[in-house]
Amino acid sequence: MKKIKKLLVANRGEISLRIMRTAKEMGIKTVAVYSEADRDAPHVKFADEAVCLGPPASAQSYLLGDKIIAVCKSLQVDAIHPGYGFLSENADFARKVTNAGIIFVGPSPESIEVMGSKLAAKSTVSQYDIPMVPGTDEAISDIPAAKERAFEIGYPILIKASAGGGGKGMRVVENEGEFEDQMHRAISEAQSSFGDGAVFIEKYITSPKHIEIQVLGDQHGNIVHLFERECSVQRRHQKIIEEAPSAVVSPEMRKAMGEAAVQVARSCNYYGAGTVEFIVDEQLKFYFLEMNTRLQVEHPVTEMITGKDLVKEQILIAEGYPLSFTQEDLHIHGHAIEVRVYAEDPRNNFLPDIGRLETYIRPQGPGIRVDDGFEQGMDIPIYYDPMIAKLVTHDESREKAIERMIRAIEEYKITGIETTLAFCSFVLQHEKFKSGDFDTKFVEKYFTPEKLNPIFSDQELSLLAAFAVDRFEKKKKSLRMVNSQNGDVQKSSNWKNRLI
Repeated sequence: MKKIKKLLVANRGEISLRIMRTAKEMGIKTVAVYSEADRDAPHVKFADEAVCLGPPASAQSYLLGDKIIAVCKSLQVDAIHPGYGFLSENADFARKVTNAGIIFVGPSPESIEVMGSKLAAKSTVSQYDIPMVPGTDEAISDIPAAKERAFEIGYPILIKASAGGGGKGMRVVENEGEFEDQMHRAISEAQSSFGDGAVFIEKYITSPKHIEIQVLGDQHGNIVHLFERECSVQRRHQKIIEEAPSAVVSPEMRKAMGEAAVQVARSCNYYGAGTVEFIVDEQLKFYFLEMNTRLQVEHPVTEMITGKDLVKEQILIAEGYPLSFTQEDLHIHGHAIEVRVYAEDPRNNFLPDIGRLETYIRPQGPGIRVDDGFEQGMDIPIYYDPMIAKLVTHDESREKAIERMIRAIEEYKITGIETTLAFCSFVLQHEKFKSGDFDTKFVEKYFTPEKLNPIFSDQELSLLAAFAVDRFEKKKKSLRMVNSQNGDVQKSSNWKNRLI
């Protein structure tokens, strides 16, 4: 066992704060790193020490792995927690951290490497009895051979980048006539996005649900799952609303998916927190998709229903402790929902918005959690992911958790920028969502910008109020003049009823 006394969080924003709060409760000193754009950010103020890495661009700050390791050495840091994004799934960085004698709060570099490649992951997992989507088992670049394999699988098919994520390097092909063009496009995008043009082919599940399983493994071979998360409401292949548990997963299906996820983790000798992702078809058959070798954005919903602090467990595992609980000790308590609050305009194809948080008031009350990294008056930087916060609600049932979330969204006051709050409220009140009968095409099937009620900022409301008062006074004066000229002063008492 090696006790962690000082932890550097190689990240920014809400996840940095979230990790540091747990570290503080565990008596661990914290070090923040930041770019020039984040100099006044809350995570910088919260940490015991903070070091500027460089200019705002990620490549000149948060992605400087060697510089982060050098900071650790100069400040006698025991461990690095990478959060998610940036360097969190970079096997080379994890290896350098370990070789420098610093604890990496995450899985081994080998696990990251294997699961970081979708093809390597499929090959590793194939030795276990885990359902897989029909497709190629290796990268394919020969167009005629690829076209022949696509015909065997049956259209529609999906061309996917082996090193991909976030929908990049992914192309749906509906028929043979589209194949060559889409193949060239997928390879080109994979190369430009990931520096790796390897692609493979899978059967395209037309109306899938995206359901994932949280796993925890220690360095002694113990692995458990912490149930599922439903992540099917997405835009641009990226999640925006998550919940736990799923409304459609039965106890039998939950057990089968959980056991499959544990086997996936076991296939690569996994330790730490990880997430095994599955796609589920209309018959509720599930297929292995990929494994994310890090803490997920949506981990709070799992924490809410299990009562487990996943960051605390990550740190204890990194220190060498065995898991303090077994699978039988874990139970689902109530229901949790998370909405991601992005600085995006859902009325304009979810394009990112930038500006200043003129008003920023968080919702409060029982069963409400807000993970954020901003304060009122701060600017939203253009250099990073546009997520402002994660709003989470928990209650004894799904229906009550939804009601609580709708109330929390109404109470969340943000002005100065456009956000996804109104869109999330729309989803939560939609019959398809409430029934659980939805898939990853929810936005495509049910959402159009016109369906959002007009929302006015405080400044706009003030202008409207001023305009109404001005019009009111002018109308009042006009009516008095008319009544006075007609000598009909008595009738002027009814002027209010004639205002338009």
